[in-house]
Amino acid sequence: MSEALLLKSIARGDQRAFDELYRRYYPRLTGFLATRIPASHSADEIIDDTLLIVWQHANEFHHSSEVSTWIFGIAYRVALRSLRKHRLWLRAITLDEPTDLVVDPARADEQRQWLEEGLRRLPDKQRLSLLLTYHLGHSIEHVALLTDCPVGTMKARMFHARGQLRRHLNALQ
Repeated sequence: MSEALLLKSIARGDQRAFDELYRRYYPRLTGFLATRIPASHSADEIIDDTLLIVWQHANEFHHSSEVSTWIFGIAYRVALRSLRKHRLWLRAITLDEPTDLVVDPARADEQRQWLEEGLRRLPDKQRLSLLLTYHLGHSIEHVALLTDCPVGTMKARMFHARGQLRRHLNALQ
C-alpha cells in the first residue's frame, strides 16, 4: 500500500495502517536522528512523539509534498524541541567522518573538534540547517520542506549561519 493511502487509512483510525507506517519509518527516523541525539532512548522518545503526531494529525496532511517529507519535518521539529528542552544541543552534533578541510591525517581529529565547536556556537536552527545540507546532502529546498520554513527564509538562514560559522572558526584558531 502506498504511503499516501496508509495515511488516509490512519486518518480514519486504522491501527493496522499505523502499524505498517511505524514499521516503515522507525528505521528511517532512527538513521535521521542518529547524529543529532546523543542517547538512543531520546531518539526512541522522539520517534514515538513524531509518530503519535502523525497518528493524531494524519487528516491534516494536504498531499502538497511527499509523506516522507511531512513525517521528517515533524521529526525535525520534535527533535529540535527536545534538544532545547533538555539542553542536549551542546552534545547533539557529532561528525562521523573527517571533512574536506583535513589535509594532514594526523590533524583530522583536531580539525573535526574545531569544526564541531564552531557548529555548537550556532543557534539550533542554523546548526541543523547546515548539517542537513552540507553533512547529509539535502538541498535547501528539501530542508525548507523538512523544517516547514519558506525557501527564502532558509536561504537567509544558511547565509547567516555560514557567516557566523566563519567568524566562530576564525575566533577559535
